[in-house]
Amino acid sequence: MAEKTRGHRKRFVGVVVSDRMQKTVTVRVQGRRPHPSYGKFVLRSKKYLAHDEAEECRVGDKVLIEETRPLSRRKRFRVKQILERAV
Repeated sequence: MAEKTRGHRKRFVGVVVSDRMQKTVTVRVQGRRPHPSYGKFVLRSKKYLAHDEAEECRVGDKVLIEETRPLSRRKRFRVKQILERAV
């Protein structure tokens, strides 16, 4: 019998901009998108709330977040890995 696999989960790399909540961090993800009319690439950013169970993340850390089931009204991601610590 084939093992059931979950669907493709979104993953983003971003920077922690807030860690003031309990077990939750705010992560800013930046991406380059072409402007609809002019075609020039512009930086766009979006903030996601991510679950940080161990409360290890600090402001400025570079983290990998992964999509998961809804954990609260706005929280749909969890911190998978801390890639780089803030100095």
